[in-house]
Amino acid sequence: MFLAVLFCLCWSFQISSGHFPRACATSRNLMAKECCPPWTGDGSPCGQLSGRGSCQDVILSNAPSGPQFPFKGVDDRESWPSVFYNRTCQCSDNFMGFNCGNCKFGFGGPNCTEKRLLIRRNIYDLSVPEKNKFLAYLTLAKRTISPAYVIPTGTYEQMNNGSTPMFSDINIYDLFVWMHYYVSRDTLLGGSEVWRDIDFAHEAPGFLPWHRLFLLRWEREIQELTGDENFTIPYWDWRDAENCNICTDEFLGGRHPENPNLLSPASFFSSWQIICSRPEEYNSQQALCDGTPEGPLLRNPGNHDQAKTPKLPSSADVEFCLSLTQYETGSMDRTANFSFRNTLEVFLNNGSEDTVLC
Repeated sequence: MFLAVLFCLCWSFQISSGHFPRACATSRNLMAKECCPPWTGDGSPCGQLSGRGSCQDVILSNAPSGPQFPFKGVDDRESWPSVFYNRTCQCSDNFMGFNCGNCKFGFGGPNCTEKRLLIRRNIYDLSVPEKNKFLAYLTLAKRTISPAYVIPTGTYEQMNNGSTPMFSDINIYDLFVWMHYYVSRDTLLGGSEVWRDIDFAHEAPGFLPWHRLFLLRWEREIQELTGDENFTIPYWDWRDAENCNICTDEFLGGRHPENPNLLSPASFFSSWQIICSRPEEYNSQQALCDGTPEGPLLRNPGNHDQAKTPKLPSSADVEFCLSLTQYETGSMDRTANFSFRNTLEVFLNNGSEDTVLC
């Protein structure tokens, strides 16, 4: 089953995602609770005629829920995706996707049997044409409506249990911004009440696998959009950096000369608009972020906590993090001491936020 792509190891929920296939955003699919679109290669649901997959019941974990979420039946992400669909495509062999129309990561070719190795490169190692191509790809993703996915603008209950679909188009870049919001947003309890002590992508064992898959999916969408199957996300090695040295107009945008929270007018990204930046407003309205523009990009790297001196990790910090032998420990949350995941995620001193180590 690969209805969606954002997985999270959580106490109360098994799998949480934000991808809603456009082909399944209809009242017919929602009320039937089935998402098994045809694969375009043979026209059959899940590519069954070609042996790619078949439409199957979703199997949910029967593991007991933990105490972190003391509610049941109030959040669409609970026992994902069963609130929306309980039958989806389950793909065979090296096939994947909501209709089994894609190859698993690391494979390619018409039958997904060809192994492929892609290497991510340091952004400083890109040539000028390669860097410009990367920035052009980002712009194209920001300007292109996703042909395959939509986002819900209301909860399943607000959709009258599926009879009144509430979905909206979104561009390919902002689709991933929205998914990150959706997986970590608060739970709406009705009225003006929310439950804030919940996050399906952070502060738990799923932090690394969730974000790894998130990046793989984003990379795949850019590859499909551009037809460049060799595209990979460049990285920035920030060890021992004194500040954000890629925050320049040549790369990700320098600071505005008059407002340090804004990008320089000469920046490639100065005209971009942000989305999903007002969680308290959504909570008060018991609404979801609908993906509409909310103003220019803001940036203040390293200064989210004014009580602390901004600091990027040193090489020694990274080595310490890598020396931890246990991926997860104890409570498996932000208070997990000597946990590689928790140290990586910045929570070091019994749950207080500290410098990111690696």
